[in-house]
Amino acid sequence: MRLPRLPFHLRTGVWGEARAADFLKERGYKIIGRRVRIGLRDELDLVARQGEVLVFVEVKTRADEDFGRPIASVDRGKRHTLSRAAVRYLKKLKTPVSFRFDVVEVVGREGDEAPLIRHIENAFPLDRCYNLPW
Repeated sequence: MRLPRLPFHLRTGVWGEARAADFLKERGYKIIGRRVRIGLRDELDLVARQGEVLVFVEVKTRADEDFGRPIASVDRGKRHTLSRAAVRYLKKLKTPVSFRFDVVEVVGREGDEAPLIRHIENAFPLDRCYNLPW
Protein backbone atom coordinates (compact mmCIF):
# COMPACT_ATOMS: atom_id res chain seq x y z
CA MET A 1 0.00 0.00 0.00
CA ARG A 2 1.42 3.36 -1.00
CA LEU A 3 0.79 6.19 1.47
CA PRO A 4 0.60 9.87 0.59
CA ARG A 5 3.53 12.20 1.26
CA LEU A 6 3.08 13.04 4.92
CA PRO A 7 5.46 13.58 7.82
CA PHE A 8 6.64 10.27 9.27
CA HIS A 9 4.54 10.50 12.46
CA LEU A 10 1.37 11.07 10.41
CA ARG A 11 2.22 8.30 7.91
CA THR A 12 2.58 5.87 10.80
CA GLY A 13 -0.92 6.69 12.03
CA VAL A 14 -2.45 6.40 8.56
CA TRP A 15 -0.63 3.09 8.02
CA GLY A 16 -1.92 1.77 11.37
CA GLU A 17 -5.49 2.81 10.58
CA ALA A 18 -5.30 0.97 7.25
CA ARG A 19 -3.99 -2.19 8.97
CA ALA A 20 -6.74 -1.92 11.61
CA ALA A 21 -9.43 -1.55 8.92
CA ASP A 22 -8.11 -4.62 7.09
CA PHE A 23 -8.03 -6.55 10.38
CA LEU A 24 -11.65 -5.65 11.17
CA LYS A 25 -12.84 -6.46 7.64
CA GLU A 26 -11.31 -9.92 7.94
CA ARG A 27 -13.41 -10.43 11.07
CA GLY A 28 -16.69 -9.49 9.37
CA TYR A 29 -16.92 -5.79 10.18
CA LYS A 30 -18.15 -3.41 7.50
CA ILE A 31 -16.07 -0.22 7.42
CA ILE A 32 -18.38 2.79 6.99
CA GLY A 33 -15.80 5.56 7.31
CA ARG A 34 -12.14 6.28 7.91
CA ARG A 35 -10.80 9.43 9.52
CA VAL A 36 -14.33 10.82 9.84
CA ARG A 37 -14.25 14.53 10.67
CA ILE A 38 -16.99 15.77 12.97
CA GLY A 39 -17.03 19.55 13.15
CA LEU A 40 -13.77 21.47 13.32
CA ARG A 41 -11.91 19.59 16.04
CA ASP A 42 -13.18 16.03 16.35
CA GLU A 43 -12.23 12.97 14.33
CA LEU A 44 -13.17 9.31 14.53
CA ASP A 45 -10.42 6.99 13.27
CA LEU A 46 -12.83 4.32 12.00
CA VAL A 47 -16.58 3.88 12.01
CA ALA A 48 -17.72 0.32 11.37
CA ARG A 49 -20.69 -1.99 11.66
CA GLN A 50 -20.71 -5.40 13.25
CA GLY A 51 -24.16 -6.74 12.48
CA GLU A 52 -26.60 -4.16 13.81
CA VAL A 53 -24.06 -2.52 16.15
CA LEU A 54 -22.30 0.68 15.14
CA VAL A 55 -18.68 0.61 16.31
CA PHE A 56 -16.53 3.70 16.85
CA VAL A 57 -12.91 2.56 16.67
CA GLU A 58 -9.92 4.40 18.10
CA VAL A 59 -6.70 3.12 16.52
CA LYS A 60 -3.42 3.34 18.42
CA THR A 61 -0.30 2.69 16.37
CA ARG A 62 3.05 2.06 18.02
CA ALA A 63 6.44 1.20 16.58
CA ASP A 64 7.03 -1.29 19.39
CA GLU A 65 5.53 -2.33 22.70
CA ASP A 66 7.87 -0.13 24.74
CA PHE A 67 5.49 2.80 24.25
CA GLY A 68 2.82 1.43 26.60
CA ARG A 69 -0.56 -0.20 26.25
CA PRO A 70 -3.27 1.31 24.02
CA ILE A 71 -6.00 1.60 26.62
CA ALA A 72 -3.71 3.74 28.79
CA SER A 73 -3.52 6.35 26.03
CA VAL A 74 -7.31 6.57 25.85
CA ASP A 75 -7.51 8.61 29.03
CA ARG A 76 -10.44 10.55 30.44
CA GLY A 77 -9.92 13.51 28.08
CA LYS A 78 -9.67 11.29 25.01
CA ARG A 79 -12.79 9.33 26.03
CA HIS A 80 -14.63 12.63 26.43
CA THR A 81 -13.52 13.79 22.97
CA LEU A 82 -14.48 10.47 21.36
CA SER A 83 -17.85 10.52 23.13
CA ARG A 84 -18.52 14.06 21.89
CA ALA A 85 -17.69 13.08 18.31
CA ALA A 86 -19.79 9.89 18.51
CA VAL A 87 -22.83 11.73 19.88
CA ARG A 88 -22.58 14.31 17.11
CA TYR A 89 -22.33 11.49 14.56
CA LEU A 90 -25.32 9.67 16.08
CA LYS A 91 -27.45 12.83 16.12
CA LYS A 92 -26.94 13.15 12.36
CA LEU A 93 -28.34 9.62 11.92
CA LYS A 94 -31.59 10.68 13.66
CA THR A 95 -32.52 7.07 14.47
CA PRO A 96 -31.74 5.02 17.56
CA VAL A 97 -28.90 2.57 17.08
CA SER A 98 -26.81 0.31 19.30
CA PHE A 99 -23.20 1.39 19.48
CA ARG A 100 -19.96 0.80 21.30
CA PHE A 101 -16.37 2.04 21.46
CA ASP A 102 -13.49 -0.26 20.53
CA VAL A 103 -9.74 0.28 20.60
CA VAL A 104 -7.42 -1.40 18.09
CA GLU A 105 -3.69 -1.46 18.78
CA VAL A 106 -1.30 -1.88 15.86
CA VAL A 107 2.32 -2.59 16.81
CA GLY A 108 4.82 -2.34 13.98
CA ARG A 109 6.27 -0.09 11.34
CA GLU A 110 5.30 0.79 7.81
CA GLY A 111 6.51 -2.02 5.59
CA ASP A 112 6.06 -4.76 8.21
CA GLU A 113 4.27 -7.70 6.63
CA ALA A 114 2.53 -8.90 9.79
CA PRO A 115 2.20 -6.25 12.51
CA LEU A 116 0.88 -7.31 15.90
CA ILE A 117 -2.77 -6.27 16.19
CA ARG A 118 -4.87 -6.36 19.35
CA HIS A 119 -8.58 -5.56 19.46
CA ILE A 120 -10.31 -4.41 22.64
CA GLU A 121 -14.07 -4.63 22.15
CA ASN A 122 -16.33 -2.38 24.22
CA ALA A 123 -13.25 -0.64 25.59
CA PHE A 124 -15.13 2.13 27.41
CA PRO A 125 -18.67 3.48 27.82
CA LEU A 126 -20.14 6.73 26.53
CA ASP A 127 -19.03 9.67 28.66
CA ARG A 128 -21.79 10.53 31.15
CA CYS A 129 -21.78 14.18 30.05
CA TYR A 130 -23.63 13.37 26.84
CA ASN A 131 -27.27 12.49 26.34
CA LEU A 132 -28.74 11.09 23.18
CA PRO A 133 -32.08 12.37 21.91
CA TRP A 134 -33.69 8.92 22.11
